[in-house]
Amino acid sequence: MTSTAAPAAAPGRTPTRRLRGDLLVVGVEAALLAVAVLVGVLLNERGAGLHADAAPLYATWRPHVGWGSPAALLVAAAVVGWGVRWARTARWGVLLVAAWSAAVAWTLSLALVDGWSAGLTRRLTPQAEYLHEVPGVTDIPAMLAGFTGRILDFQPDAWSTHTAGHPPGALLIFVWLDRVGLGGGTAAALTCVLVGATVTVSVPVTLRALGAADAARAVVPFLVLLPGAVWVGASADGIFAAVVAAGLALLAVRGRAAAAAGGALLGFALHLSYGFLLVGVLALAVLALRRTQRWGALLAAGAGVVAVTAVFVAAGFHWWDGYRLVVERYYQGWAAERPYGYWVWANLAARAG
Repeated sequence: MTSTAAPAAAPGRTPTRRLRGDLLVVGVEAALLAVAVLVGVLLNERGAGLHADAAPLYATWRPHVGWGSPAALLVAAAVVGWGVRWARTARWGVLLVAAWSAAVAWTLSLALVDGWSAGLTRRLTPQAEYLHEVPGVTDIPAMLAGFTGRILDFQPDAWSTHTAGHPPGALLIFVWLDRVGLGGGTAAALTCVLVGATVTVSVPVTLRALGAADAARAVVPFLVLLPGAVWVGASADGIFAAVVAAGLALLAVRGRAAAAAGGALLGFALHLSYGFLLVGVLALAVLALRRTQRWGALLAAGAGVVAVTAVFVAAGFHWWDGYRLVVERYYQGWAAERPYGYWVWANLAARAG
């Protein structure tokens, strides 16, 4: 009688080592955030001109509750108490639908802590926001052709803060919404929430397509209860995140057509925020992790980016000119007194927080 030896354990880190690594990362992030908060308090007391009362976040420390608070607690309790276990075994399609629905509920609950008007309807209507500029855009091609000429401040037709600080794609989204009958603060805010919540679908799809099925399921509860939901509901940042996440997901799935569509989305993302140039690193990482057709997907994605960029160039907007003028606009304002040495590292803490 013979016996068969048990198969060797798969190579890689043990669960204990993974846990230690995760705890180390969390510890470093917590320490960085604590130092940034402490230094921010000290700099604010000295009148250093941070222009951020709750540094490193551009926010004001004002804990309060509202009629969205009970709903937020119920969503959080359901996700933590039941959703984490259910996510491991649920049917994939059902899990994604449930994740998006729960993310919408969580985001709306947080927004409604401030009430319907202050939390949603009026979030995107102040002078600094995109909606302030929408009524004045009567000719989209003319707006694109003259966009860079209105970036610098202290001129009669200067763009509002958010519009000037981003490429024209951001303003275009809200102009398009207005054109299809979804104008106004309420429709814009709800669009940010509904579209922004799709990140809870795109990220798991990306991980699963790259062969990390367990991680795709494990990350869902964290995406649903993402603290960044306070920016998704309601600001254009929710739409921005959704466009990038969807673009990366399309790069991860099979097929050159999907990669081309992903490249087009990422090309449009470049015209939503100048900072999304750094998303190129993530895109290359996703393409490198694909199991098949890496070079074909790279070429298709590149074609998508070039095609969208060419449309903006043909319309008269040149990305690099816009970026150069945004830097100049930045130093026309608070940046002239803000301590650069603090923000160059505290921004990392703000992202970790």
